[in-house]
This record gives sequence, structure tokens and C-alpha cells, in this order.
Amino acid sequence: MARAKTRKQASRRSLGSRLFGWAIKLFFLFVLLSLLWVLLYRFVPPPITFTMMGDILSGRSITKNWVPLEEIDRDMARAAIAAEDSKFCSHNGFDQDAIAAAMRRNAEGRGGIRGGATISPQTAKNAFLWQGGGYFRKGLEAWFTLLIENLWSKQRIMEVYLNIAETGIATYGVDAGARRYFGKDATALSRQEAARIAAVLPQPKKREAKAPSGFTRRYGNSITRRIGIVARDGLDTCLQGTGTDAPEPATPKSNRPRPKPADTPPPPPPPERIEDYIEPVPAEVQPDAEVDPPRPQVDTESSDPPADRSVEP
Repeated sequence: MARAKTRKQASRRSLGSRLFGWAIKLFFLFVLLSLLWVLLYRFVPPPITFTMMGDILSGRSITKNWVPLEEIDRDMARAAIAAEDSKFCSHNGFDQDAIAAAMRRNAEGRGGIRGGATISPQTAKNAFLWQGGGYFRKGLEAWFTLLIENLWSKQRIMEVYLNIAETGIATYGVDAGARRYFGKDATALSRQEAARIAAVLPQPKKREAKAPSGFTRRYGNSITRRIGIVARDGLDTCLQGTGTDAPEPATPKSNRPRPKPADTPPPPPPPERIEDYIEPVPAEVQPDAEVDPPRPQVDTESSDPPADRSVEP
């Protein structure tokens, strides 16, 4: 009897040990495969995503076209930063302030807010995972975000994001979105067109970038204004040298223009607020402006003649 109990306990320990060993092996296998997967996408465009497969299984024909980041209009990347992640170039993939704000809102019972997930987590989700919530997927999203932030450059993250993000029903990437909404590719978007595509990104199946109305139109106009702030404040410095408005190569020394004279006054500093772009009202049309200096008052009541200032010879 005692031997039978001992055998059962030994078999249970053996099974538990085997299960634990399998779990450890699966964990390291997952880590290895995810590392190789992320390294592959560092150089190769993702051929298909889980979201794309969902559209295909639903009977839709997907539209996508990969365009290198250096060929995409720079305002499109600025629009993404302005709309989704103003700290894209400065954080390590996680905007702590946005996450804290989302947690406070959830604690107050008002639901989640958009903005807790920055561009990097959205890229990780779009490239490697599926849509939908849940703590399990969120945990995987954080893992893949950590990987791409350390194994990819910021330029590569933005490039993948702009090429696989859903920009309409069965439409993926900003180039396919630009062709769908504006009949042009993503190399020559206007600032307003780029902003409208960015306004569609949070809900691509419910919003339209062409002739938008209501919230989408107002949100697009807001992003248009923010694009100028992103460019002015250098919030896209990690993308320098990319985009269709990248700086031209340096002019050869022999052909460089002559420097300005030393007495040329320096240019005024750039405005710090959007309101500072408004030109002030000229002095001549201001109601309280003094156009001419005040004239001296003459005492008309005095009857004394002016003093004779002539000099006798």
C-alpha cells in the first residue's frame, strides 16, 4: 500500500516536472521566434498581417502598396505624430503621461481614452498581432513594442506604421489611402490631405478622408494646425533626412552664396504659439495710435511782443 502511494506521488511529480519543462521550452522558443520575426521585418516589408487576413476571410479584396519612408511626403509622418504621438522621437515606445491619463480615466469609470497607445505599440500590434483588447494581447503588444524599439530605428517604426496601418475598409497604408481618397500617391500630399488621412486612422472603417464632415472634419483641421507645430518645434527630428521634403545636399563650397554683411540684423525668433503667427494691426489703423508727434503749445493770451534777440553792432 505504501509502495503504491509512493509510486503515485512520484508519477505526479514527474508529470509536473515534465509540464514545467515544456513550459520553459515553449517560453524560450517563443522568445527566439519573436526575435527572429522582428529582425526579419527590420529589413523585409511585412507581407500580410492578421488584420489583412481577417478582411480576406470576410471576402474582401485588400488594397496595399509599400512605399519607402523617404518617398512619403514628410507632412504625412508629421500628421501621424501630431495626431497619435507627439513624443514619438523622445520616448522609448511608451508615453508614461498618456498611460497615466488613461489609467485615471478608467479608474473614474469613463472608459479608456485614445492616446495611451503610441505609434510604436500600434505598429507592434498591426505588424505582429490582432485587433481587439484583452490583457493577454496587451502583454504581447508590450513585448513586441520593446523589441522593435531596441531592434529597429525610429525611421523603420514610422515606415512600417505608415505602410500597414488601416486607412479604410480593406485599405492598408497611406499610399493606398491617398489613392483611394485623393486620386494621388503618398509622395505629394498636401498638409490638409495628410491630416485627413491621419484623422481616419483611429476608426478607418467608420471614417472617410474625402469630404469629411462632423468630428472627422474638425479633427482633421486640428491636425492640420498641429503639423506646423511639429515642424516648428522639431518633434520629428528623429526622421531627419526622410520624406519628400528632406533637405537638399550641401552646396559645394565654390558655389555657396556669399555670407551676409556683419551689420545685417539677425532674424526675429520664431513665434512660440499658434496665435503669434497672426500679424499685428499696423499702427496707423489703431484708434489710439499717435501718427505725428505733439506740437508745442503757444500761449495766445500773452500780449507781450517777443523779445528782440538782435545784437547791436
